[in-house]
Amino acid sequence: MCNGSIMDKLISFALPLMISSILQLMFNAVDIIVIGRFSGSQSLAAVGSTTALIAVFTNLFIGISLGANVLAARFYAAGRHKEMSETVHTAITLALISGILMAVIGQLFARSALELMATPDDVINLSSLYLRIYFLGMPFFMLYNYGAAILRAVGDTKRPLFFLIISGSVNAILNLLLVIVFHLDVAGVAISTVIAQMISCTLVLTCLYRSDSSYQLRFSKLKIQPLYMKQIFQVGVPAGIQSTVINFSNVLLQSSVNSFGSTAMAGYTAANNIFGFMYVSVNAVTQACMSFTSQNYGVGKYKRMDRVLRDCMILSISVSLIMGILVYVFGPELLHIYTSEEDVIQCGMEILTYTTLTYFFCGLMDLFPGALRGMGHSTVPMILSIVGTVGLRIVWIFLLFPHNRSLDFLFISYPASWIITFIMQIICFYFVRKKVHRELKAHFAV
Repeated sequence: MCNGSIMDKLISFALPLMISSILQLMFNAVDIIVIGRFSGSQSLAAVGSTTALIAVFTNLFIGISLGANVLAARFYAAGRHKEMSETVHTAITLALISGILMAVIGQLFARSALELMATPDDVINLSSLYLRIYFLGMPFFMLYNYGAAILRAVGDTKRPLFFLIISGSVNAILNLLLVIVFHLDVAGVAISTVIAQMISCTLVLTCLYRSDSSYQLRFSKLKIQPLYMKQIFQVGVPAGIQSTVINFSNVLLQSSVNSFGSTAMAGYTAANNIFGFMYVSVNAVTQACMSFTSQNYGVGKYKRMDRVLRDCMILSISVSLIMGILVYVFGPELLHIYTSEEDVIQCGMEILTYTTLTYFFCGLMDLFPGALRGMGHSTVPMILSIVGTVGLRIVWIFLLFPHNRSLDFLFISYPASWIITFIMQIICFYFVRKKVHRELKAHFAV
């Protein structure tokens, strides 16, 4: 990460991460496809209505894993083995605690949260059942994500891909078995997900345990070191808050979609699943930017940090434009995979039309905060993202949408918020970059 050609290393790092995320979405898509094809649009709407809510509950803690990734990458590049080991054990302990906490929250507040989202009466029981079972797997989900973040910090994105192929294949097989053969409907899909998360968690922890490097895991050493927890939180908590609040705006958006009924909800579920493939592809580039920036920051290579961002911009724009054009052109065919109901497909296309060709703005909007987090600056990008993305969407939903109640107008809020946030992040990056370069020059000149 710190020497040689940047673009080649970026691609070799980001590609397995991108494939991992796409495979994860494909396996999740099997949930949606099996439910949509074999249980009907109500069950499809029930599962889809929980997506934004799950993201709100989990993204704070997943954001904290980004802090662990940044800190581990910095220590690993600098050869600080003791600090690296203590970061690993602090991160895994945090993952276990947050996973248990999320499991309890899910059991206690699942139905109440769905009611606040105005989930229709004909799907709320199924949604609540799915959500409660899903949240039982949160400890495994968190442990896998934090463990994978540590592996990514040292440049290993291939083994998490292998683990995902195994767990995802089991998930897909169990979906077919429990829904089609045993007729467990949404419960079957949720149970399959929990079992798959258990498998991926076991694999990543075993990988860390068997390592002979500074990121070796020993369960007897699991404890929270306040110093490293503070540093993880400095980067991770703002990232988690940003993601949580942005997903809260998506919950408001989901509530607006819910007002159109179960057909629109099913269309949104299918479109959102397709949309997810675009997100994880550009997000892989953002993750690469953050890890590469953090390692180069750790050894004081500030000029190389600029080249990392430049190459990441080229990669992000290329990926998002190619995928956006493909999804726009083949949208109806892609939606038909999820459902055969034409009115559901029409609703899905209304959403995709305004979010696909402009998606490169979203990639750039996230890329600059990723670079800033790699430098250890996370709070200001968080504030700007919340103001630009969430603020605009709230204004859109509560002030503009009531005067033009249509799905297409509702989802124009996406590109509008991306463009505004992107502009603010560029301005922020310009000033923070100058400050960081001065600090690194002074520190490494000593």
